[in-house]
Amino acid sequence: MGCFCSSLFADSPLTSTNIHLGYKNEPIVIEALEKSGLTENILMYLASPSNPIAIKIAVINALGWEMGGHTYSDVFFRYLQKERKYKNMDKFTKKASGELIICMAYLKALGNYFEVDDAILLAQKAKKNNPKSYTVNIVGALIEAQKAMDDDWCEVYEITNRVRENKALIDDMNEDAKNEIFNYMDLYACGSQ
Repeated sequence: MGCFCSSLFADSPLTSTNIHLGYKNEPIVIEALEKSGLTENILMYLASPSNPIAIKIAVINALGWEMGGHTYSDVFFRYLQKERKYKNMDKFTKKASGELIICMAYLKALGNYFEVDDAILLAQKAKKNNPKSYTVNIVGALIEAQKAMDDDWCEVYEITNRVRENKALIDDMNEDAKNEIFNYMDLYACGSQ
């Protein structure tokens, strides 16, 4: 028995899941859509522990995956080095919250979605630090699903579906954003041959 997917796709989990549409009325998401790049205000928003993780992820999603020459993760890390005094990435991953690490993972993955190994390692650390957050887990799953596209398209779907079905997670993402994720990810649902 093998898997087959109903059709082939040119897009990907990282570039085709429009999480930001679930938070399209949030001023910071609107700013991310209208501005080109990480403004000081967006950097402050992402770094603040008081802001909801799902909206931070929506902001990153709204920024998209193009930046011409520099990656958003580099800009964000330089900001954190200045504001939070992280000397290097190793110190960051040891001391930062799971929410801050998943933001970095998502920014890194969107910076080069053809090479997500480093982003996966960051996402795994984020999930270890915050294992109950639906948002942290689903973003980690999207990054892992991106990697799975290289080998197993059925697993692309299964990785994110496991998060959807995990009722032990804290529901910290709105239904509209989840629907945006699964409107795309469900296209990868496989059947038996």
